[in-house]
Amino acid sequence: MNLKDHIRAIPDFPKPGILFYDISTMLAHPAAWRQCISLLTEKIEIHKPDLLVGIESRGFLVSAPLALELGCGFAMVRKRGKLPGEIISYEYDLEYGSDTIEIQADAIEPGQRIVILDDLLATGGTMAASIDLARQVGGDVRACACIIELNFLEGRKKLDAPFVSLVAYDD
Repeated sequence: MNLKDHIRAIPDFPKPGILFYDISTMLAHPAAWRQCISLLTEKIEIHKPDLLVGIESRGFLVSAPLALELGCGFAMVRKRGKLPGEIISYEYDLEYGSDTIEIQADAIEPGQRIVILDDLLATGGTMAASIDLARQVGGDVRACACIIELNFLEGRKKLDAPFVSLVAYDD
């Protein structure tokens, strides 16, 4: 099964000139979604993660079922102000300005083997920040993964952990 057949491209979203790759159509197709989770399981299980960390918000859709499949825990990295309880914040630079992500202070135990996931890797800024945040709270980041990678944006060059994707677009 070709997963690209189940990913819809939406032009000019969220703003003119952007081609948005939407996994909603794959999520609505049980066989394609099962294939996606199966392929990610094969690629992630070699890292023997204790915990999968999903990046808001579509990264949650990838990480939660994969954590069940792998028999490990799941934690969330979210934008500022979205998590309850004690949190750890991490501010990072964007092309124009900055942003902040957060994780709950007790989400990662020191030394836990971590794999970080999102649905798509574009410029790599949020994934790189999530790696730094996980390490800041004591996680041993073993790898990162996404369903989709936009090769032309060269986001993987910003990552200092092994990275894998299932589908790549070159333009």
